[in-house]
Amino acid sequence: MRTKSVITLLLFLNGSSIFAAELHVAVAANFSNTMHTIVDAYQAKHGHEVKISSGSTGKLYAQIKHGAPFDLFFAADTHRPGLLEQDKLAATDSRFTYAIGQLLLWSPQLSLVDSQGDVLTQSGFEHLAIANPKLAPYGAAAKAVLQHKGVWKTLRGRMVRGENISQTFHFVQSGNAELGFVALSQLTKVGIDIPGSYWLIPKDLYPPIEQQAVILRDSIVAREFVEFIQSDESAALIRSHGYRIDIGEL
Repeated sequence: MRTKSVITLLLFLNGSSIFAAELHVAVAANFSNTMHTIVDAYQAKHGHEVKISSGSTGKLYAQIKHGAPFDLFFAADTHRPGLLEQDKLAATDSRFTYAIGQLLLWSPQLSLVDSQGDVLTQSGFEHLAIANPKLAPYGAAAKAVLQHKGVWKTLRGRMVRGENISQTFHFVQSGNAELGFVALSQLTKVGIDIPGSYWLIPKDLYPPIEQQAVILRDSIVAREFVEFIQSDESAALIRSHGYRIDIGEL
């Protein structure tokens, strides 16, 4: 009887660990606020604790390569998740697109940014904030827009570079730069207009900011979380934060 009781206890403890699992999720800075909203909804339904670490896609990738104990990686590009899959650091066939980012040229000043972005070719500002193109996909997208406008080289002396899109947003919000390239998601709130002035950059002016995720440490709970991310409920939350879901979506 005692042996049976011990086995029952072990089974109970093992089962309870499944129901009280903890996930560590690495998230690109642009998606951090959206992920917190999704995680709140997920935890309310499933009860598992999800810990979020955010930063530039490039830096998070480097941490993963050096053994950082993340269960999932939500990048702001397709390149790094692909490399992790290629290097056998991600679960087989776990890579998927969870959001398409949208780029915005924004200023808190009401009349600084026009609807065509012609301000970039003028001299009405001293500093332009941009995420580091080598680390942040939103920075690479901004560089493509500046090259399209023919001002990438002429504006380099006026650029303030953020390590990630969150730092870039802070530069503009704090006034350290009069305007900057930010993620639409950073200024999207349901029922509230975007403050200041902005140019929602046409998607054909920069490569799609296709954001992909991979599972790094496979588990039932990790798969469950991915399933929730891919649900209609999460899709609605992602769209409400200023993202597209499909490449062809307006």
